[in-house]
Amino acid sequence: MPRTKIDLPETIDYLSILDEHGNVDQELEPDISESKLRALYRSMLLGRRFDERMVDLQRQGRIGTFPPIKGQEASQIGSIFQLRPTDWFVPAFRETAAEIWRGRSLESILLYYNGYNEGTLLDRDQKDLPLAIPVSSQILHATGLGYAANYRDSGEIVMVYFGDGATSEGDFHEGLNCAAVYQTPVLFICQNNQWAISIPVKKQTHSQTIAQKALAYGMPGIQVDGNDILAVYAATKEAAERARNGGGPTLIECVTYRVMMHTTADDPSRYRSDTEVESWIKKDPLSRFENYLIDKAFLNDSSREKIEQEVRKQIQAAVESAEKQMQDLGAPVDMFKHLYADLPRQLKKQREELRAHLTAAEREVDNG
Repeated sequence: MPRTKIDLPETIDYLSILDEHGNVDQELEPDISESKLRALYRSMLLGRRFDERMVDLQRQGRIGTFPPIKGQEASQIGSIFQLRPTDWFVPAFRETAAEIWRGRSLESILLYYNGYNEGTLLDRDQKDLPLAIPVSSQILHATGLGYAANYRDSGEIVMVYFGDGATSEGDFHEGLNCAAVYQTPVLFICQNNQWAISIPVKKQTHSQTIAQKALAYGMPGIQVDGNDILAVYAATKEAAERARNGGGPTLIECVTYRVMMHTTADDPSRYRSDTEVESWIKKDPLSRFENYLIDKAFLNDSSREKIEQEVRKQIQAAVESAEKQMQDLGAPVDMFKHLYADLPRQLKKQREELRAHLTAAEREVDNG
């Protein structure tokens, strides 16, 4: 028999609606009301300012290690906007803006990054999973939730977030394959921020795009400008409607950039150049959305400053509230309680070392 080509009609599209200067493609511009656009903007701004404050708090020793999201606000807010309260949200560990949109309090986030388990508590009816630190593990959970939604005919859809580095893990491929086979209503949101800690995306995959991996599993895939909130909104809306109507999963690759460090324990200057960072700062998702809203007369200097002040007051109130709560939640040495009837010798030693460290820190504060 002759060698013949297999007909594969599927293709991958790239979507961009709002360029880095705020110019919009009117033919592709989604129909979003002024009130919703303002809500999207405020959520992006809150995510940005809270992120900046968290980094400051970490540098002051007032929280632990934190993974900044700066530069990825459009990828998160533009997509999470499509979820209903009855749908499932499955984060990785860099989805702070999306978590806030879903109703997680700023105080909860502050408690979590101070090491308090109270910061991990979710309401019984809240369909959000906790943070997943092991890379790509949450993708399997999302596919399982989608399978359950189909089985129960609940009408729920699932949105799961992960980075470009997660696509090198087996869990990614297993999750997408299973989701496609069983046509689970899962939206796979890849925030391709170009770096998996210090490994660039070009060393993660030889594929031209991450989105094209969807074709191997027989599901729709699309690559979008992840710094363009309108493009993310439109692509996710289409995928969400398809999932709700029984059309199965979609892989959405949001091409964005991690402007800050991987976490506050990382030094990105050791593996990437300032020139690269500056080139992406010019594509900032927040400023381009501001320009868009100003051009539509939905935002001006006065209203922008009013939102800015509201957001800063909200953050400051949350910091003060969380720090007050922590005074009543027990001392760090309490972590050694309720583990053993008789504490092992090595843990006793660690407990005393921690007590000594805390005492020394208190004296240092008292002495100015």
